[in-house]
Amino acid sequence: MNIEEIKALIGAKKYSELKNNLISLNEADTAAVLEELPKDWQMAIFRLLPKDQAAEVFAFLPRDIQQELIKSLTNVEVTEILDSLMADDAADLMDEMPSSVVTQLLANTTADTRRTINHLLKFPEDSAGSIMTVEFVDLKETLTLEQSLERIRDIGLDKETVNTCYVLDPARKLVGTVTLRSIIMGKPDTVIRDIMEENVISVDTLTDQEDVAHTMSKYDFTSLPVVDSENRLVGIITIDDVVDIIQEEATEDIQKMAAIVPTETPYVKTSAFVLWRKRIVWLLLLMVSATFTGGIIGRYEAALSAFIVLTAYIPMLMDTGGNAGAQSSTTIIRAMSLNEISKGDVLKTLGKEILTSFLCGISLSAANFVKLLVIDRLEVSVAAVICLTLVVTVMAANMVGVLLPLAANKVGLDPTVMASPLITTIVDALSLLIYFEFATTLLHIVT
Repeated sequence: MNIEEIKALIGAKKYSELKNNLISLNEADTAAVLEELPKDWQMAIFRLLPKDQAAEVFAFLPRDIQQELIKSLTNVEVTEILDSLMADDAADLMDEMPSSVVTQLLANTTADTRRTINHLLKFPEDSAGSIMTVEFVDLKETLTLEQSLERIRDIGLDKETVNTCYVLDPARKLVGTVTLRSIIMGKPDTVIRDIMEENVISVDTLTDQEDVAHTMSKYDFTSLPVVDSENRLVGIITIDDVVDIIQEEATEDIQKMAAIVPTETPYVKTSAFVLWRKRIVWLLLLMVSATFTGGIIGRYEAALSAFIVLTAYIPMLMDTGGNAGAQSSTTIIRAMSLNEISKGDVLKTLGKEILTSFLCGISLSAANFVKLLVIDRLEVSVAAVICLTLVVTVMAANMVGVLLPLAANKVGLDPTVMASPLITTIVDALSLLIYFEFATTLLHIVT
């Protein structure tokens, strides 16, 4: 069902037919439809949905639309939605709303929901505790499989997942996990202790969400238990939350690599003023740092005057160096984000990049040397200066592209900050210094 069909039904006042069509859609598709509608229509269409479906659709809506709907709903409707949401989704909603609105919303929820949301809100932002849900299936290790199935039937409907159940001792410490498949396929009188997996991978409540994503990716988990300092199970993180984390972290890294201060607001909903504020600081810094390039050219003005032809190849050398540095930095930053490079791999990484950059530089120089002699018809000495500069520039650019992210990581900074724009600026200056030093030495120019 597309937007035009919905508008046609609204225009014809066929609300019953519209309601039936919306009910037949998947909740995520219904949310996508609401997102595309004008704000004036969103509330009217949302009210057409049955209560249970309305809560599920609400969970798929962007935060700004959720906040607008909350403001327009009655206290009873808000209570129904918040009580129907999974705890982690409700906590995320509260975390992004003004404190006065949060106070009002919490006052309209049940005591259990309020207690759960407050529990999740106390954890630091972007920690495992802040994104976990407390709605999981827990079992005692002394239960039989038949008793376990009964418990799953009793409590499973309101849980985030029943595919993996968590086995707890009397002190609620996590001692094992068991899959629903194992419970169903086993003999009814078998005890949970006999079939549970005791080697449990878990994370602490304060673990960074990016580390959580890495852990789930490494072990191919669909859910991951979260424990406190005493190994008591306090929540779980499911794969749908991790997908959101990966997207959020990737977006943030891309923005930083482009020298943009990260923003959580979608681009189409971000004003030009906010975009200006996010970009201008880095642009100013990079512009000021780029003035050093002009100073280098001024210093070697005599070399350029003696061999005007050298000027024509400055852009090629600077661009090639910048591209080489960007390639190496992107490769290293990505490898670091995937935990493919450890502290013991630094020397190995440097050695590999030195060899790679040397091979790339030689290949580029060989192709360029032929072009300079055959097409540009330069003297061998001038062509040699350009090609030698190319080799050294590529190697220097690769080293900058490797060392800056590694150094940033060493001192606790985000490696993505040391990405393309900053590296390009540094490499531009280096390429000019290398170029003019070769020119003055090999062409016997007096500066």
